[in-house]
Amino acid sequence: MIGFLRGRLAVKQPPALSIDVGGVGYELEAPMSTFYTLPELGAEVELFTHLVVREDAHVLFAFASESERRLFRALLKVSGIGPRVALGILSGISVEAFVGCVEAQDVASLVRIPGVGRKTAERLVVEMRDRAAALFFPGSQPRPAGVAAGAQAEAFSALVALGYKPAEITRLLKNVVGEGHSTEETIRRALQAAVKE
Repeated sequence: MIGFLRGRLAVKQPPALSIDVGGVGYELEAPMSTFYTLPELGAEVELFTHLVVREDAHVLFAFASESERRLFRALLKVSGIGPRVALGILSGISVEAFVGCVEAQDVASLVRIPGVGRKTAERLVVEMRDRAAALFFPGSQPRPAGVAAGAQAEAFSALVALGYKPAEITRLLKNVVGEGHSTEETIRRALQAAVKE
């Protein structure tokens, strides 16, 4: 895994850029938040990286900060979010603003990000709210609602594995929001709600 690159900025054409590291040109893709921090062509730059391996290509993504890379990696773990959508999210909102939206369950603000629909925004809130602050601000204290939120996120993942669609899961989990149940109890109640429908 390539963790970071330090070299001379050779190409800067969003979303692509190239860095000359000791005579080897690395082609990377980066969110606009990273492009805003880049120096002039020819200047030295250091960027954090993440390598995505696909059947048809190995794509190296670049980030100006470690928090951006952590968010990118966390987004890739959300069902239905691929590298392109994750890059779009990072281009449309700062890490701090994203964490704020997730914690406040502000779906409306997330929907304003290009490429993020309502279902995707709801899935982001459900799957990331229990770990957002701890993931992006190491050492932060978990909030009292963290236990319930964690159970909701685990229940969401379990229901996806059972074959339920994310939008349907979000609707089912709304019936048990804020009740402080364990993961098992949350899943049980959601399945009971599905049977009654």
